[in-house]
Amino acid sequence: VLGSTGISVRPGVSVDVEALKRHFTVNGYARTSTVMEPGDFAVRGGVIDVYPPGAEEPLRLDFFGDTLESLRGFDPQTQRSTRQLDRADFTPVSEVLLDEVTISRFRSNFLKTFGAAPGGDPIYDAVSAGARPAGAEHWLSLFYEGLETPFDYLGDEALIALDHLADEAFGERADQVRDYHEARIEAAETAPKTGGLAAPAYRALEPDALYLTRQEWDSVFAGGPRRRFTAFQ
Repeated sequence: VLGSTGISVRPGVSVDVEALKRHFTVNGYARTSTVMEPGDFAVRGGVIDVYPPGAEEPLRLDFFGDTLESLRGFDPQTQRSTRQLDRADFTPVSEVLLDEVTISRFRSNFLKTFGAAPGGDPIYDAVSAGARPAGAEHWLSLFYEGLETPFDYLGDEALIALDHLADEAFGERADQVRDYHEARIEAAETAPKTGGLAAPAYRALEPDALYLTRQEWDSVFAGGPRRRFTAFQ
């Protein structure tokens, strides 16, 4: 079963192998020679090894043509099979899904937000080439028309309960995000030059492009069934 963000496969079923490989690439899997860590995948003839995120162990898919003949788990250290499986689900490794649409949207939003990148920008150049740079999630909002939170899916009728320290925890987290943002801006502005050339500027998005603001957080709990716990009787 091929989906936009997930694929499920079963032994004995025909699978579009090329679509499966594209799914891995688009959804953040790294192609390696040997699968050792979650997010790795390797292709050797009619065999595909892959380590799905959240799986207990990597999986080995043995194909005969387009038919999946066997699906087995294996030990990443010994590379030996451990058990037979009747189903596997391949969910995304990263929130950043790289396809023609998201790459084009990122390029457009990046230039709108930061302007032209003199001398090139490593993040912009990597994404433009279809590569996923480390930490690409720090520019997540540039890839999509909008970001969502769990509250967008819960609706107004869902009961939401808060620990008595939830507001304090939100404030501490917001302060931490802001401190990290300011530190990165300062570090980029004071980066020393090497060989007469300045290091590429680190272009950080404003925190509210990635996180809920205090006003947005408060609005979530302004209506609907809500419960706040207290430490006192």
